[in-house]
Amino acid sequence: MSERILSSWSPSPMLLILLSLLMASFFDTTSAQIGVCYGRLGNPRPNPSDVVALYKQRNIKRMRIYDPDQDTLNALRNSNIELILDVPKTDLERIASSQGEADAWIRNNVKNYEGVRFRYITVGNEVEPSEPAARALFQAMKNIDNAVSRAGLGIKVSTAIDMGATMDTYPPSHGRFRDDYISFLQPVIGFLVSKQSPLLLNSYPYFSYKDDMKDIPLEYALFKPTPPVIDGQYSYHNLFDAQLDAVYAALEKSGGGSLEVVVSESGWPTQGGPGTSVENAMAYVNNLIQHVKSGTPRKPGKAIETYIFAMFDENQKGPPELEKFWGMFLPSQQPKYDVNFN
Repeated sequence: MSERILSSWSPSPMLLILLSLLMASFFDTTSAQIGVCYGRLGNPRPNPSDVVALYKQRNIKRMRIYDPDQDTLNALRNSNIELILDVPKTDLERIASSQGEADAWIRNNVKNYEGVRFRYITVGNEVEPSEPAARALFQAMKNIDNAVSRAGLGIKVSTAIDMGATMDTYPPSHGRFRDDYISFLQPVIGFLVSKQSPLLLNSYPYFSYKDDMKDIPLEYALFKPTPPVIDGQYSYHNLFDAQLDAVYAALEKSGGGSLEVVVSESGWPTQGGPGTSVENAMAYVNNLIQHVKSGTPRKPGKAIETYIFAMFDENQKGPPELEKFWGMFLPSQQPKYDVNFN
């Protein structure tokens, strides 16, 4: 009797919808794989092939590099590590001036590296309004995107901003872009919407905490339990979510409400300024890895693609002194603190 009942049973359309939503939620959560930024402004620094081996050993699936370094790109061939590759700001005016320059850049730095899994090409990192690159940014992005298409590559093109592009971020729902930034970001936002490409954001709760220790508790910056910050229907338990949702609010006010934000840098320094320590860096990074699986109050259940800054200390950076000490690993590849990337 029970076998006949089971064999004749078919799921209702509503149940199928619920199951599909459950599966989508599962895959969305697993997409929150953590990447790590690989800066090379250190001396000594490890060999790129050893760095790639360290990424694989630590189960780090994604990498960001800030220029097309040939040794790093060669080391990444067939590694199965997904890559964000930056077009340096210093190249933007030249690339904006000529489609041929953009075609050559993509041919030399992307097309020629078969076996490298390019995820995004980031045209400019933290371009500021006063820089010549600001005037060139939109056209450079269009030319790079055209070059990607001409080369038969399916790679998303974007740019990376930092929180300095925003204002009125408390409460997060009031967030908007500064007037001097929106003047050159507005066409960029339209471009990203038309291409369904994400906006990249370098988000550092550390700097907000350092600049306002009187009003921002350290625990709120480190994902530790604190009384929530209430913003209408949203409750914020950490500064990372508040920053990210302020950017989402700014995008909604600028015609970019459909965009996803990828956190292309976030981390905590181990020395060089107030609130810096190995213990705080370890707490921030490990809590961040777990937290981004679950989304923000404005985007609940939506995993946040996130890249930790950085893999190694970089002693050739600075001043300020704390710019040298964001690494999770020493140049010897020994960990400065324990990180669980799973």
